[in-house]
Amino acid sequence: MIALIVQARTGSTRLPEKVLRPLAGKSMLQWELERLRHAKKIDRFVVATTGKSNDDPVASLAQTAGFEVFRGNETDVLDRYYQAAKDAKADVVVRVTGDCPLHEGAIVDLVVERFLEKRVDYTKQPENYPEGLDTEVFSFAALERAQREARLPSEREHVTPFIGNHPDLFAVDQPWMEGAGDYRNYHWSVDTEADFRFVQAIYAVLGANGTMFGMQDVLDILKKQPHLLKINRGGTGYEGLEKSRREDEAWQNNHGEI
Repeated sequence: MIALIVQARTGSTRLPEKVLRPLAGKSMLQWELERLRHAKKIDRFVVATTGKSNDDPVASLAQTAGFEVFRGNETDVLDRYYQAAKDAKADVVVRVTGDCPLHEGAIVDLVVERFLEKRVDYTKQPENYPEGLDTEVFSFAALERAQREARLPSEREHVTPFIGNHPDLFAVDQPWMEGAGDYRNYHWSVDTEADFRFVQAIYAVLGANGTMFGMQDVLDILKKQPHLLKINRGGTGYEGLEKSRREDEAWQNNHGEI
């Protein structure tokens, strides 16, 4: 059983309620979910949101898009993923975040195929793909162990760092590339107002194609209109992870582990 689990909530600190923002006639999250539904390797599609009432619209939107809904812990996202995967009876878990409206089902399929071919505990999207197409695939057994043993703030909030931090415990795939070109410095997730304006600009050109455009279509636009890259230049999409890692140091100091 392969379950795609998308984490989404309205309580983002940098850009609150971003997943519900209107984008080309739909909410940003609705576009992403409809695009992910094109993945052919997935048995169950799930949105994992929180139990808070302000995330009721997220749950409703997910159901409209044909996703199952799991509601769990807001801050311990690792536990939320574990409980959602357990509820879905997943053997393999695909993790995607709900702030990536340029994501697509074909990339999910590509990474799932890699996971199955390599017979590893964990793999992720090609190294040369833009940030914002992040796709992590891991075994339920690895997730279960992480849920049981992870302690650092970054490991609880960002789900998979415990796996990456322990190559002695898990078979972690080596970095890999797919196709020509290196676009890893492109920032396509939505974390700030500038990021949202960038996505709006892309959808202004391609939105009429609904769920059908893909990564190459976006790259073609950026080749013809390179000025669009200036809209959100400087962002990485990983600022939240870096913040959590700084919190790790404080946690370790408080618990006498440094």
